[in-house]
Amino acid sequence: MITVDIEKKLKAYRGLQVLKIAGQFAPGSITKIYGPSGAGKTTFLKIIAGLIDPEKGKITFGDTTWLDTDSKISLSPQKRRVGFVFQNYALFPNMTVQQHLEYATDDAQWIKRLLDIGKLETFTDHKPEYLSGGQQQRLAILRAMAIKPKLLLMDEPFSALDPKMKSEVITSLKLLWEEQGTTILIVSHNPHEIGELTAQEMEINPV
Repeated sequence: MITVDIEKKLKAYRGLQVLKIAGQFAPGSITKIYGPSGAGKTTFLKIIAGLIDPEKGKITFGDTTWLDTDSKISLSPQKRRVGFVFQNYALFPNMTVQQHLEYATDDAQWIKRLLDIGKLETFTDHKPEYLSGGQQQRLAILRAMAIKPKLLLMDEPFSALDPKMKSEVITSLKLLWEEQGTTILIVSHNPHEIGELTAQEMEINPV
């Protein structure tokens, strides 16, 4: 079980706002997170991943405390071992598709399976600049899954995929997530655009 109870100040065009979120996410569950632009959806994911610290709060993963501002505990992103699909992909420009995955894992069979899921088997020697936007997005997803994370955070992960490709990729990913017991949090401007996923929904609105 992942338990989150955090407060984070946000600078918005309407002035200073506070992101307050309290919730629990069961192992293997999928949650779609939505809300208006600037509401703090991406900030929320980064707080869970350990990339940003809130002013106040606590995050626990099972029996492990990832964050406790009162006790001054904040585990590094490396220790949390969260898979993160960034909205801008955050790919390494000088690495090929194959190297991106080898950077995360040395399991050749696992890499082969991921490449098949992402339909990138014939692009292993391509660097990001020679991939389409959709291919880059699929690589970002595969790289996040390469470490076999128990928690996967996804920020608008299917926005560059056409409907057919998106449906195929999601179908394959769902099987993988079920097999791995992965807990998924997906940020989307429109939760209905990923309707292929049966999931609970969480709306974020800062105060």
